[in-house]
This record gives sequence, C-alpha cells and structure tokens, in this order.
Amino acid sequence: MGTTTATTSLGVGGEDRVMAAAQQIVKSLNTPKEVREDMLLILSSFDNRLSNITDLIQKDSDSTGVRFDAAEKVILRSNSCPFNPDASRHSLPWENSPDEAAEYLSAIDEILQLVVDMSIRSDNEIMDRAETAIQLAMSRLEDEFRLILIRNTVPLDADRLYGSIRRVSLSFASNKGEIDEEFESFAEVDSVRGCFHERGASLGDDLCVDLINADVFTDLKDIADRMIRSGYEKECVQAYINVRRDALDECLVILGVEKLSIEEVQKIEWKDLDEKMKKWIQAVKITVRVLLSGEKRLCDQIFNGFDSIKEICFNETAKGCVMQLLNFGEAVSIGKRSSEKLFRILDMYDVLADALPDFEMMITDEFVCSEAKGVLAGLGFAAKGTFVEFENAVKNEASKKPMQNGEIHPLTRYVMNYVKLLADYSETLNLLLESDEDETDGLQNKDGELENMTPFAKRLLLLISSLESNLEEKSKLYEDGALHCIFLMNNILYIVQKVKDSELGKLLGDNWVRKRRGQVRQYATSYLRACWIKALYCLKDEGIGGSSNNASKVTLKERFKNFNTCFEEIYRIQTAWKVPDPQLREELRISISEKVIPAYRSFMGRFGSQLESGRHSGKYIKYTPEDLENYLLDLFEGTPLILHHMRRKSS
Repeated sequence: MGTTTATTSLGVGGEDRVMAAAQQIVKSLNTPKEVREDMLLILSSFDNRLSNITDLIQKDSDSTGVRFDAAEKVILRSNSCPFNPDASRHSLPWENSPDEAAEYLSAIDEILQLVVDMSIRSDNEIMDRAETAIQLAMSRLEDEFRLILIRNTVPLDADRLYGSIRRVSLSFASNKGEIDEEFESFAEVDSVRGCFHERGASLGDDLCVDLINADVFTDLKDIADRMIRSGYEKECVQAYINVRRDALDECLVILGVEKLSIEEVQKIEWKDLDEKMKKWIQAVKITVRVLLSGEKRLCDQIFNGFDSIKEICFNETAKGCVMQLLNFGEAVSIGKRSSEKLFRILDMYDVLADALPDFEMMITDEFVCSEAKGVLAGLGFAAKGTFVEFENAVKNEASKKPMQNGEIHPLTRYVMNYVKLLADYSETLNLLLESDEDETDGLQNKDGELENMTPFAKRLLLLISSLESNLEEKSKLYEDGALHCIFLMNNILYIVQKVKDSELGKLLGDNWVRKRRGQVRQYATSYLRACWIKALYCLKDEGIGGSSNNASKVTLKERFKNFNTCFEEIYRIQTAWKVPDPQLREELRISISEKVIPAYRSFMGRFGSQLESGRHSGKYIKYTPEDLENYLLDLFEGTPLILHHMRRKSS
C-alpha cells in the first residue's frame, strides 16, 4: 500500500527521475559489468519502476561494444601502413596531423578504460581483441617515441659552450728555455717551458641548453603516459635510454672526449695527454652543468608523475657518459707521476670535487656515485704523490755545471714559477696535505715560524728551504768567492721577488721576506770584501814609507800599477757577470763606488803629484776617479769588456 501511494504521488515525472538515476548509476559506477548487473537487479527488486532494468543493462552492453569497435577501428586503420623509420614521411598520426594523433590516443584511452570495465567478467573474444589492439598500438607508439626522440635531438654546439667558458691564463714561466736539458731530474718538464697554464675556467651562470626540441615535449609525454598505463613501461624506458644514451655519447665525442681504456691512456705521450686532460676538465663542467641537468629536466617533463621510472631513465641514460669520464680520471690517477702533470691533476681534482655534489643530487645510482668518489680520492692521492716527488726532485737535483756568469739558475726559475702557480691551489693542497704534518717536523725546530701556517704553507717553506740548500751547494762550484756571492744574491733575490709579488707572500709572511732580503745584503757585503779588498789595499798608506811628500816613488809606482792591474782584471771578469735585477745591479755599483772612489781620490790627492812630475806618469796613473766611476757602470751587464791601451786623460 505504501509503495502504491508513493508511486502515485511521484507520478510519471518521478519514474523518469528514478530511471535517470539508474542510468547514472550505470555510467558512474566504476565497477565491472558483472558487478553492475548484480547491483541493478537488486535495486529492481525494491522498486517496480526499475522492472525494465534488463533493457538498460542490454543498452549498456550494446554501447560498450560500439565504443570498442570504434576505438579498435582507429588503431587498426593507423597501423595498416607498415612503419618505415627511414622514409622522409610515414603514416603515423603525429606525422600527418595533430587531430589524427589526438584521435589515436583517445582510441587507446577508450580501450584501456573498457579493459578495466571488463576485467572480471567479459566476453573472451572482446578481451582478446582488446589485447591485440593494445599490443599493436604500443608497438606503434614505441616506434614513434623512438623516432621523435631521434629526429628532435638538438646537436651540441661546442663552439657556443666553449665561448661561454671564461678562461684565466697564467704564465707558467717568465722566459723560454728556462729548464736546461742537462738537469735530468727535470727533463720531463722541458716541453712545458714558456707555455701557458689555463686555470679557473668556468661556465657562465646563465648557460642553459635544450637537448630536445621543446615542441615535441607534449607528444613524448602523451606517448609515455599511454605506454606506462598499458603496462609497457619497460619498452618505453628502454627506447628512451637507448636513444638518449647514444645522444650523450655523441656529445662527449663533440667535446673531444674519446673512449679509451686505462692501458691506452697510460701510453699517451705527455703533450697529447695534456690536451686530453684539458678537454676532460671542460667536458666534466659541461656534462654536469649542461648535459646532465638538461637530461634531468627532460626526464622530469616526459615522465612527470612516474617518479621511479623517471629515476631509472635518468640514471641509466647518464651512467654511460659519466663512467666514460670517470674511467679517464682513474687512468690519469694511476699513471706515471711527473711534475708537469701536477697542475692538470689538481684541475681535474677540483672540477670533479665541484661536480660531485651535483652528481650525487642528480644521480641516485650508488655504484656511479661510489665510483666518482673513488676517482676523486685517486686524483687527490696522485696530486699529493706528485707534489712529494717534486719536493724530492728539488732536494736531490745535483747538476754540477755552474752558471758561468753567476746568473739565476734554471732550477730556481723553474721551482719558483712552479710554486707561484701552486699558490692558486692553496685551498686544495691544504686539504690534501693536512694529514702530513710530520713532513715539516724538522723545519719547526729550524725556523720556529710554523705555528700559524697552513699545511701547504709549511710544505712550501720546506720546499723553498730545500731549494736554498741546493743553491748553497751549487754556489760551492765557484772558485771565485765574489762570484759565489753574486750567484747567491741573484738567486735569493729572485726567490724573494717571486714570493713578494704573488700569493706566496701571504703564505710565507713578511718576516720571511725580510730575512731573505737581509741575506741578500749580507752576500753583497761578502762580495765587496772578497772582490775589492786587494784593490783597496793598494790604496793604503802602510808600507809606502815616509810622508806624503817623500814617499818612495818605487813603492808608489808599484801601488798604482797593482791597483790598475786589479781594477782592469775585475773589469774584464765582472763585466761578464750578470745581475739581472736592475735595482740590485745599481745598488752593487753604488756600494763599490762608495768604497773605491773616495779611497782612490784620497790616495791620488796625497801621492799623485809625486809621480805626475816624472816621466811616463800616465803609465802608472791611468785613470781619474771619474774614469773609474764611469767604468763601474759596465759591471754586471753580462757582456765581457777589456780595458786595454788605456791612458789617463791629460788635465
């Protein structure tokens, strides 16, 4: 009775609303067909207005079949033309029109949805057809995905990238030919003389490169979404990895990085290896800042929403080029050590150390990250070992041929230019050398200045001390005590200037510089004593006999003659000696002049008149004080001159 009343009160409009609700249930229930039928039949038992529910179910079934047939037809039609990736155009919808592409994707979406709807109870024939259609569609999508990736890869513009690298060039040596081939310990570095060492190059902060044409991002993402939803993520991922891995390999070729085994790297001559190391350094910067960051953005866009797939694609794509770079770094780290390699190894260490945080942030593959850390440690160990070998080479360099003119020794030039460049790597070397404090224990007792010094500064002090000791030994090769002093003056002053005019000064401190300048002054004093004492003795009053008016003319003649001989011998020898620093050269001449000219002028004033009145006076009094002063200006120029047939100018 209640039911009849309710029906009457609702009327025809009520029935329509009930049927509309039932139809909405059919459409909105996201359940398999079997479950929907059971639920609707249960509803019909509660209300006779749903007595025609079976008709509704039949209509739903008919509608499903029509939808499936239409979607299947789109896929079969598009797949009817054989795929030809080598042709300039082919029949895939993306090549024909965006509308066809959209229709193709909609057809796939339709079948996927219908498969979900029919997954529990369905016509086996329809399910088989659906699986076949999806399989065909996925095969076609995989081909299209791969082709879009290949055709839209943007070639790497190496010129633009290299133009974006800011370069800082530092002169490795102040003069060409600074390393004499006779120094066997340094023979390997002979090829580096006079070259330039590039350091501090970095990419511009705003550098960003598209690895794929941006126009196809949407197409690639649409395809990837369908393949992953269809259970073909493995095929999609593999297609992506294969194409992009090859693209990154090609980028390394463009950057000049070759695939070489460790054995091949170790056989390369230094000149060629140096070029490959420079290219490697640039390639690591570009790989991290441009290639990997670009590849990461690409993966994020194409596989957005599929985090695990995105991670796999990026790791596997990046792995090949990263491992190629790491293999070269490992080969260098275990290669033969020689001093000329140190700067490149330090550059390699620095660039990899800078890149490692980005590597670890982008690449989640533990093996690759572990390899990168291992190579970094290997490069650090190689750099430290090479530095130690350089220290030993400086300490043990034992050439026995003295510099003929007392010039700056090639070893001094080499070592000081070398360590001057090393100062730019202070931060890195402090890190690498901080565990070797015992190396400087002996120096602590000697100088007592090491408490506030960095590890590198301490080792630098030790290295220069070894150089100074070596130079002291080399100075003993000179039989002439004056030349011994000139040699040490030249070399110590060169060391001081290199320290004072560079970052080395900050490392060693003002006190160190003052002490070495004091040494230069001491050597100057020793030079004057060793060289001019005999000449000055000739100008002494002792032994002449009598007063200035009745001194022995024979003795006076002998004194003037001996002085002239001494002066001319000094002039002949010391015009050939070389003092490169103009200030030191001038200071030495002034010191000589202050000692010799007043003594000569005084001696002439007291005794010259006794000889001037006699015959052949010009034979004994050859030079005026002004003559001597002018001749002193010729000393230390490195050009041997001779005073011969010289006569005193008549007054």
